[in-house]
Amino acid sequence: MKKEMSSMKQTRLNAILDEATKLLIEKPNASMNDIANAAGIGIATLHRYVESREQLMIHLGFRAIEVVSEKIREFPLTEENCEEYFPNLIEALIPLGDKIYFLGHDSSVNYNPDIESADQKLREPVLEAVSMLQQSGYFRQDVNRNWIIDVLYSILFLTWQQVADGHIARKSAAALVVDTFYNGFKAR
Repeated sequence: MKKEMSSMKQTRLNAILDEATKLLIEKPNASMNDIANAAGIGIATLHRYVESREQLMIHLGFRAIEVVSEKIREFPLTEENCEEYFPNLIEALIPLGDKIYFLGHDSSVNYNPDIESADQKLREPVLEAVSMLQQSGYFRQDVNRNWIIDVLYSILFLTWQQVADGHIARKSAAALVVDTFYNGFKAR
């Protein structure tokens, strides 16, 4: 049985995974050498952390879930804060657009039952918030709540990308996403 990683080694692995996520969004067919270079390490060092590309992709999926879950947990949902939930969550999730994109678009994530299960658990509070807003008439009830979340994830990634490219000001990004998200789903 493998020992738990030391916190220093885990921190280094997380930094490698974060760089790999960014690179794989821009260049999905990046080699392990490309990933090592992007992380500022040698290929031998990369292989000390992950044995194969398949293992790397699994680590990336769980890293994305971990980071996004931590952020979502910072915003507990209650009936009283339901209307403020999404604006606060959106502002917090924009910087994690690469992780969100990875969860929604990488095929290795979608075919790993453990990652799929963890991703579904990650979505539960957000889906609950959508349901609450649908029941209160704030969001349309005829729109599938999973579709709403998928659209939100897509908008978050697009915004992250536009901020990174300098097309949207970081300070105005959250307001733009909130406006797009609410007005696109608002009940008529």
